[in-house]
Amino acid sequence: MISFLSACKPSGEANKFVATDITGADFGQSFSLTDHTGKLRSMADFKGKVVALFFGYTHCPDVCPTTMHDLKLAMKLLGDQSDQVQVLFVTLDPVRDSQALLAQFIPSFDPRFIALRGSEEEIAATAAVFKIYAKKIEAQGKGGYTVDHSAGMYVFDKEGKIRLYVDYGEKPADIANDIKQLL
Repeated sequence: MISFLSACKPSGEANKFVATDITGADFGQSFSLTDHTGKLRSMADFKGKVVALFFGYTHCPDVCPTTMHDLKLAMKLLGDQSDQVQVLFVTLDPVRDSQALLAQFIPSFDPRFIALRGSEEEIAATAAVFKIYAKKIEAQGKGGYTVDHSAGMYVFDKEGKIRLYVDYGEKPADIANDIKQLL
């Protein structure tokens, strides 16, 4: 019976993305935050590029640096097409993630990547618009806390429409292939 059902589905209708296709979602349409150079940015600034948007923080011990490294590798796999992609990192820890710290952290992965920040209230409001979970967790040690947060990222098409949700740990090759399909 399974072969019968799959035979009825035209081959072109198979899910073409590895990531979760959320085309048509009515959340996460824009933001207004300051980048790591001090310039006010919104989603409209990146129209004409595919945008990969990730929420994290620089003191993150694992998820954030791993995701940024995976995005760096995905950009390398895209080759010349990577110039049509903008990676955005929104800090969930604006208290510790100063503009100066973000200006060092983000370009260490790729000089084209942009970090975004705002006040604690602006970050909380932006996270809510994008349905991002974030909560400070008190911890022993130098920083005094960590931030428990959603680990996936969103990908927007060249028109600025949200299209994909990429789970944490997705392979850079799969991220690059999904992005290629939006270019």
